[in-house]
Amino acid sequence: MDVEGNYFTVLAYRYTTILSAQLINFWAIVVVVVVSALLLKVRYHWTQIIGILVCCGGMGLLIASDHITGANGGHVPDQLKGDLFALLGATIYGLTNITEEFLVSKRPLYEVVGQLAFWATIICGVQSAIFDRTAWRTASWDGKIGGYLSGFTICLFIFYSLAPIMFRVASAAFMNISLLTANFWGVIIGIHVFHLTIHYLYPIAFVLILVGLFIYFMMMSRFGDAVKPWLGSNQERGVSGIGTAKRRVEKPDAIV
Repeated sequence: MDVEGNYFTVLAYRYTTILSAQLINFWAIVVVVVVSALLLKVRYHWTQIIGILVCCGGMGLLIASDHITGANGGHVPDQLKGDLFALLGATIYGLTNITEEFLVSKRPLYEVVGQLAFWATIICGVQSAIFDRTAWRTASWDGKIGGYLSGFTICLFIFYSLAPIMFRVASAAFMNISLLTANFWGVIIGIHVFHLTIHYLYPIAFVLILVGLFIYFMMMSRFGDAVKPWLGSNQERGVSGIGTAKRRVEKPDAIV
């Protein structure tokens, strides 16, 4: 699921605009919240729902500013196909986050991340050999491309190493809401690398997203989203590891 979620999300940018892709990526948050409530019995406080809506409002301002400044893309070859790819990618990505949160709450991190990386390598290799043979043959392989690939790989290594800890300390919902801030890192890079200028709505949108995250997080229990309903009242069915509520229950003196 992780491989295909990333694959279809990236593929969507070939056919649709950045504006459309960002709008559809909201669907991942909906998938996470709904499936967590239905299958994992997660109960959200009404203030958390407000926090999610405030974050979405901030992201809406960001998208609006892109539309006003014309940064939402340009001519697109097949927007409907791209939108469907983005919708499929967001759905699969949301399901992936929920599944990984469930797995890391019950098993050691090295096992979950190791299995994910092992099978993803095989799946990626087979899929690339089938669908991307031409791209591999026609690509320009030089030092600059190698540097980009290396940097991209390092970033993903860090992300996939830290994300499971985030799933333990918080939740898949909090993770996806937090990812709304990713566009602002892109803005920083764009300003310094591509010499872009930002619209006045960007700072307002950023503040709204941060406010929404604060509202979401402030009304939790003392362990926050680290308490997983599917693990029992004392988290007895979960693993005791880095970031888990079970470890903090076992060592109450460690709580600040």
